[in-house]
Amino acid sequence: MRQGDKEAAVRRLLDTPHPPVPGDLAARAAARGDRVRRRERTLRRTGGALAGIAALAFSLWAAEARPWEPPPAATTPPFAGP
Repeated sequence: MRQGDKEAAVRRLLDTPHPPVPGDLAARAAARGDRVRRRERTLRRTGGALAGIAALAFSLWAAEARPWEPPPAATTPPFAGP
């Protein structure tokens, strides 16, 4: 399609009568937006709480297990006594 054909097609679409819009459309859109925002806020708070609990559980495990220390030797070193 050439540029002129595209413009003509758009002009034809704009010249047709527009469909009627329900009177309560704005109220329904606002209510839906409130629901979506509330759901997102709940998911964000739940995710934050779960992340905090996971961090606390990891910290408690690390304090108890001390994974940064080498494991104890399975055998004792040889004795080179006096």
